[in-house]
Amino acid sequence: MHGFPKRRILTQDESNIQLSEQDGIRALHLGNSMVQSAMRLAAPNDLELIYTRCMMGFMLFHPNPENILMIGLGGGSLAKFVYHRLPRTKTTVIEINPQIVAMARNYFFVPDDDERLQVIIAEGEGYVASHPASADVLMIDGFDDGCQVSSLCSQDFYNRARETLKKKGMLVVNLLSRDKGLQEYLRRIENSFDGHVIVMTAEARGNLIAFAFKQNPAKPAWEELRERAKKLETEFALPFQEYVKKLRRGKIV
Repeated sequence: MHGFPKRRILTQDESNIQLSEQDGIRALHLGNSMVQSAMRLAAPNDLELIYTRCMMGFMLFHPNPENILMIGLGGGSLAKFVYHRLPRTKTTVIEINPQIVAMARNYFFVPDDDERLQVIIAEGEGYVASHPASADVLMIDGFDDGCQVSSLCSQDFYNRARETLKKKGMLVVNLLSRDKGLQEYLRRIENSFDGHVIVMTAEARGNLIAFAFKQNPAKPAWEELRERAKKLETEFALPFQEYVKKLRRGKIV
C-alpha cells in the first residue's frame, strides 16, 4: 500500500479496481486513491515500491527459501521478483479476488502457473489454517480500502501463520505506520511468535514491515548480517546494507 499523486485512469471495473498509468509507471488501486501495486513498464520484473523491496529483507535471515507462501497478489510485484530472481524457490500466492488475478496477468505480466508459481483464488485465512508446516516464508500484504483485512490480522490468524511455517520459517507482514491498530497488530504478532519479532520502517509515516521468526533467531550478529547484505546487494540490486541499518534502528522484541 502506498500513496501516489493523481494519474490517468486507464480502466476501472465494477468492483472499483482501478488501473492507472503515469510517467512510465502502471499502478493498481483497490477501493480508493491509494496505490496497491506499481510496475515500471521499462523494468516490469523489478520492485518499484519501496515497501516491496523492504519485504525482501527476509533474505538477510533466510536467503534460500524452498517454498514461499504469499497472501495477497495485487499486481504481483513480489511474486514476479521471486519467480525471476530466485529460480529454486516455489511460490504459492493466495488471492481472494479473481478480477485482481486477471488484472495482474493481463496488465502486470504475472506469469502463468507452472511448477514454480501457483496463484490460487481462495481466502487467505482458510488456506493458511489448512496448510501447516508448508512454507519457509509467509508474506502477508492484505488491504481492503486502505485498512488491514481483519481476517489477516487477528490473534488466531497469526497463531495459524506460525503453524503454517516450517521449523526455521519466517513471517513477513506489510503494515501501515499510521494505522490506528498498528500497535495491537504488533502485539498479536509478538504473542504468536514468542516475541521473536523485528520491525523495519520502510518509509517515514508510511509502511512498516514486521519480520517474525518461528524459532528464536538468536541475537543478530550485525557484522555477519552486514557481510551477507553486501553479497545480496551485489546479486539482487536491492539496498540490503540499508536494511541492516533500518533493522538496527527498529524495534527488536
